[in-house]
Amino acid sequence: MTTTIVLCTTAWILGLWAFGRVRSLPSHGGRPTPGVTIVIPARNEELSLGNLLTDLEHSRPGRCRVIVIDDHSTDRTAELAGSFDFVEVIHAPPLPDGWTGKSWACHTGASQATGEAIVFLDADVRLAPGALDRLLGELAEHGGLVSVQPWHRTVRPYEQLSALFNTIAVMGAAAGSRRRPTGAFGPVLATSAADYRAIGGHESVRSEVIEDMALARRYRESGLGLHVALGRGDFEFRMYPGGLRQVVEGWTKNFASGASSTRPLRLLAIIGWVTGLGTATFELADALRGSVTWVVPVAIYALFVAQLLVFFRRVGRFGPVTALCFPVLLVFFCGIFLRSLWRTHVRRSVQWRDRQIPLDAVGT
Repeated sequence: MTTTIVLCTTAWILGLWAFGRVRSLPSHGGRPTPGVTIVIPARNEELSLGNLLTDLEHSRPGRCRVIVIDDHSTDRTAELAGSFDFVEVIHAPPLPDGWTGKSWACHTGASQATGEAIVFLDADVRLAPGALDRLLGELAEHGGLVSVQPWHRTVRPYEQLSALFNTIAVMGAAAGSRRRPTGAFGPVLATSAADYRAIGGHESVRSEVIEDMALARRYRESGLGLHVALGRGDFEFRMYPGGLRQVVEGWTKNFASGASSTRPLRLLAIIGWVTGLGTATFELADALRGSVTWVVPVAIYALFVAQLLVFFRRVGRFGPVTALCFPVLLVFFCGIFLRSLWRTHVRRSVQWRDRQIPLDAVGT
């Protein structure tokens, strides 16, 4: 039992260190950069895009262009975007060899950008009033790349399965590190046009499945700033409204590649924390079977539940029941991670939005 206490206590502390103290956007930042182009890559997003464009209709800053890149959608995405008179709709050219769809769409939009700043927004993002001004103020103050992880708004029960993934994504990007973060979040990115072109834009990460992490690496390597925040109160999204299959496809696409982009020491800390979650689960199961006394296993389990509840509330609408049932999340996470490893390193392809993404050229 002493070994278990030491292991779980160490894991709990590792989780605290890995998550860190992730900040939100300051309510008062630098003066917003004049002239901004908002680029929205969209593939089959008719269920989400209208919400974002309605938000932008009421809260976009002055001297702002909004460009929607229709990435070969088979639904009403382009028609919906065109119904907003302030939106410019561009149909993405055929996808070239060696490019992923999102990077190609972002590159297409950025090539048409005017003004001093470019903001990339995913089509499922929602904005609070003043959120863009705070984002651009942060950019004006710090420069480089500013990235925000939106708060995950969940609606249906199956969406609670994303809680552990969202938490580990924040850990892997070192978003709460006192030193420079190592990753960025693709749903909300802001950069000066000059810095974006200096690092080669999305063309420099054209074959990367996790293009946001690769962009962050390019900014770091170029000596430019990288600033990350959580979006609660400013930006939110509903990641996978299309059902459980969409959850599986989305996290399968992201997670094995994301793990390979995480710094080794941080990755070991995350693995240690996940191992602690598993150990706490097995110890509680032994206590329920009567194999061990219940006091220590219950105390350890309760500590992890309390920690998870704090983390989950920072990243999305995940409540006490989700934290209490974390073994279910852990089993789901491990299954998806193994599936992601298989698709990434054996099958060498992943699927997203009805498009097969070959991985043979990734990283070249």
